Amino acid sequence: MSKSKKLTTECPMDITINILSGKWKISILWHLIRGVVRFNELQRLLHGISQKTLTLQLRELERDGIIYRKVYPESPPKVEYGLSELGESIKPILNLMCEWGKGYKKFQTKFNNPI
Repeated sequence: MSKSKKLTTECPMDITINILSGKWKISILWHLIRGVVRFNELQRLLHGISQKTLTLQLRELERDGIIYRKVYPESPPKVEYGLSELGESIKPILNLMCEWGKGYKKFQTKFNNPI
């Protein structure tokens, strides 16, 4: 694993936001909570992400110890990504975020379409 991002704050919320900030990181982690995923599969699952952006986001998550990358010595190389032990600890948070989103969607539907 590479060096971790240097912490510039003591606030736990700021640390979390700094690690998970980025348009795609939470979506990447959401797909990885179901298991190991190959690079091309992740790119297909994340509609609209460029190869460059996906690579950058994955490198940052790996650097921060949230995911791991496994390269198989094949031609062409096979690369898989999965949650690290630390990354596994974010599963309950992602599930809560999903439930919150479902509730918000119901609220918006009710608010925008009153009966």
